[in-house]
Amino acid sequence: MAGDIITDNLGANPIEELLNRSGLWTLRFLLITLAISPLRLLFRKWPIMKYRRMLGLFVFFYATVHLLVFLVFDHSLNGTDIVEAITISPAVQIGLIVYLILIPLAVTSTNDMMRRLGKRWAKLHNFVHTAALLSIAHFAFSEKVDISIPLYYGAFLIFLQLTRIVLNKRKQIALLKRPHLQQDGEFEA
Repeated sequence: MAGDIITDNLGANPIEELLNRSGLWTLRFLLITLAISPLRLLFRKWPIMKYRRMLGLFVFFYATVHLLVFLVFDHSLNGTDIVEAITISPAVQIGLIVYLILIPLAVTSTNDMMRRLGKRWAKLHNFVHTAALLSIAHFAFSEKVDISIPLYYGAFLIFLQLTRIVLNKRKQIALLKRPHLQQDGEFEA
């Protein structure tokens, strides 16, 4: 995107092109980040988990770029125009909600915050699934005519969620079959 800005290679509507690209990369990195857990469950020895936090921060980075393009280039930091856009556009409303969800996820992504929050950290970071679903809705509402591409991304999100559910269920069943876990009560269903 930066290269295309410098070389003036963004087409007839550069602001819309920047919004589309930054939004699309936000969604792509979000889905890639969500794909890590199912991939880890499928390929146990694959050392992919160490990249999840970095990818999550890429999500926040591109979401911030997307928001800045909207605020600075699309609305020239004009408060009245921004409030009007929020008021009349479901796409903008949903996008703002997604960004508000991503802020605490990014802020609490450090090892120190993981220790401080303990079990609450995992509960907080489960909101990434809500952010993903709302991102698909934001994308669909943003499209003027054809929503087939947001639907493809939505289908991929559903696939990831179903895969995650099935693999977690298998993992629970395998753990329940271990005799020491059944007797000691270490595992709660």
